[in-house]
Amino acid sequence: MNTGRKKSINDRKWYSYSNLTMFFTLLFLFMPLFVVVFYSFNSSKGMVWSGFSLTWYKELFTNSSALWRAVGNSVLIALTSSVTATFLGTLSSIGLKWHEFKGKGYIETVSYLPMVLPEVIIGISMLIFFSAINLPLGRLSIFIAHTTFNLPYVYMLVSARLDEFDYSTVEAARDLGATERQTLLKVVVPSIAPAIASSILMSVTMSLEDFVITFFVSGPGSGTLPLYVYSSIRYGVSPVINALSFVMILATMAIAFTFRRFLKTVAASS
Repeated sequence: MNTGRKKSINDRKWYSYSNLTMFFTLLFLFMPLFVVVFYSFNSSKGMVWSGFSLTWYKELFTNSSALWRAVGNSVLIALTSSVTATFLGTLSSIGLKWHEFKGKGYIETVSYLPMVLPEVIIGISMLIFFSAINLPLGRLSIFIAHTTFNLPYVYMLVSARLDEFDYSTVEAARDLGATERQTLLKVVVPSIAPAIASSILMSVTMSLEDFVITFFVSGPGSGTLPLYVYSSIRYGVSPVINALSFVMILATMAIAFTFRRFLKTVAASS
C-alpha cells in the first residue's frame, strides 16, 4: 500500500497545481536577481540590451573606491555587531532559561521590543540617545544600533534550541566535577552550536541590508552600502551596482553552502 502511494506521488504531473504554484512563487522571488545579473553584463547603462561586456566588472574592481569603502563599512559593522549580538544573546538566553532572579519576566518582555518596534522608532530613539550622551555618529554608533536590534533574534533562536536541550547532561557534568565554565564551553556550547551559527548568519544578513536605522545613526565617512546606493539613486543607479550585486550573490551562496555543510556535521555529531 505504501508502494502504491509512493508511485502515485512520483507519477504526479509536473503541471499540477502545487508544482505550478511553487514554480511561479520561486520565479516571482528570484526574477529580480536574474534581471540584476543579466544587466550587469550589458555594455550600456540603459535597460536596452546592447551587447555582452565585462565593462562594469572592470569598473567595479578598478575605479570604485567609494563603493568599496561603503562595502568595507558594511562588512566590518555586520561581522562585529553579529558576533557581539550572538555572544550577548547566547549568554542572556542561558541565563534567562536556567536561572531565577528578580525582574526576570520584565527582562524577557523588554528583550523582544527591538524586534516588534518599527525601525523608524528604533532609529530615532538611538539618535536621541547618542545625542544625549554626546557620542559622535559614525561606525561605533552604527555598531551599537545593529547589535541592539539583532539581540532579540539571537535570543529567540538560541532559546528555541535550549528548549530541546537535555539539562541532565549539565547536571551529569557537574556531578563529574566540571566547573561552570567547563560545562558551558564543553557541554552547552557544542550542543547549541547550530543555533549560534544560525544567529550569526541571520545577524550578518540583517546588518548588511539595514537602511532605516543606519540612516539615522550614521555619520560622515561611515556610510554603509545601502546608504551609498540610496545616495546614488538621484544620479541613476550605475550598472556597477549590478556587478557588485552578482559578486555578493556568489559570495553569499558560497558562505551559505559552507555553513550548511558545517551545520550538518555538527548535527550528525551531536
